[in-house]
Amino acid sequence: MMTGDARFGGSCVALITPFLADGSLDEAGFRKLVNWQIAEGTRGLIPVGTTGESPTLSHDEHKKVVEICIEEAAGRAQVIAGAGSNSTHEAVDFATHAANAGADAVLVVTPYYNKPTQEGLKHHYLTIADAISVPVIIYDIPGRSVVAMSNDTMAELAGHSNIEGVKDSSQDLSRPTHLLNRIGPGFSQLSGEDGTALAYRAAGGHGCISVTANIAPRLLAEMHAAWDQGNIARAQELNALLMPLHEAMFCESSPGPVKYAASLMGMCGAGLRAPLVDISDTSKARVEAALRHVGILS
Repeated sequence: MMTGDARFGGSCVALITPFLADGSLDEAGFRKLVNWQIAEGTRGLIPVGTTGESPTLSHDEHKKVVEICIEEAAGRAQVIAGAGSNSTHEAVDFATHAANAGADAVLVVTPYYNKPTQEGLKHHYLTIADAISVPVIIYDIPGRSVVAMSNDTMAELAGHSNIEGVKDSSQDLSRPTHLLNRIGPGFSQLSGEDGTALAYRAAGGHGCISVTANIAPRLLAEMHAAWDQGNIARAQELNALLMPLHEAMFCESSPGPVKYAASLMGMCGAGLRAPLVDISDTSKARVEAALRHVGILS
């Protein structure tokens, strides 16, 4: 039941960025994560998004994480590199670097804090799209960036040959249908909300950029595959199984819970960069219980 010929879809992961005990990048741990994701069936890898703690990475670290992801993926999965900034000039720099490094696309968040108008949003995205030759995926997340992109603006931007999709964290489940009617099936619509991803697909979406896929990639890959194959009952069964885990991953600010979960699985350390701090003992217990519920921990 894949809708149309959109280039990006299925189960994608907003990758965490592992750190060593001294707070530096855990490059070996990140390489392990990338390879495990591909082996588990993840279709798209998104380094240095919000879940990857991009706000607290230096520019050099940001670019290094993108390069490692592309190198390790080696064409086995799509890499949609985070390239967002509230400075258009800075976003162009990140996007150009990612394109030159071999990314399949870039993910660009609506500029936070500045609160641009719809005209400002158009200028931001068109400037980036004109600067590179790989697709731009719009990241619309009003809850974090404050500004929201209207459907009219998105439909206008979709007329640019390099603007090919959206990561939609608006939580508006009527939106995929509206955009499908306005833009057509070739515009990739990716949910940014784990808990409503299956409903998003039913409304015309193509996939999800997931936090939970960091720790349950095989189950999420199976859920999206079941939907694409028309096995709606199996997709619903997996969605129900995963719901407590989705909820636990957001019991505190992401990526605190998912990094703690990854540490319990032996994937990497749980360390975060300030101002994020370790999650509370109550939240840790909730994460552990959710992992046991889906069978990740015995």
